[in-house]
Amino acid sequence: MIYDDISDFHTALPPMRAVAGLDLGTKTIGVAVSDGLRSVATPLETIKRRKFGQDAEALLAILKNRDIAGLVLGLPRNMDGSEGPRCQSTRAFARNFSALWGGPIGFWDERLSTVAAERALLEADTTRKRRAEVIDHVAASYILQGALDRLRHLQTG
Repeated sequence: MIYDDISDFHTALPPMRAVAGLDLGTKTIGVAVSDGLRSVATPLETIKRRKFGQDAEALLAILKNRDIAGLVLGLPRNMDGSEGPRCQSTRAFARNFSALWGGPIGFWDERLSTVAAERALLEADTTRKRRAEVIDHVAASYILQGALDRLRHLQTG
């Protein structure tokens, strides 16, 4: 099931299981995962995109191996909050993937997540080559951490 509202996504999640976050790019998919308590997002890996079937297969393997309960996709809104072609592409990916996986899928506004990830990697004095290798899954962890913080607030609020 796909949820536009993070509150509905939160309600659909089973307790005490990890969640994954995705930064969907045109060439890569950054993947991050949470711990079972859903408090910390950790960058995991970057999948080189090929065809949807191959991308989905790689993601399904990660979700199964890590016992992932839900999936948060970064929604690349325009700076004015509107949705362009990249948002449509992300929503299409969610629809296609939900046909293969039964867990809840939610969206999180990812504006500036890649900028924040790049800044953090620069501050860590990461080489240009290494930044290129890790930027997508670090951005995915920023997306996931934002969603986790909101989920935690919903839990206590």
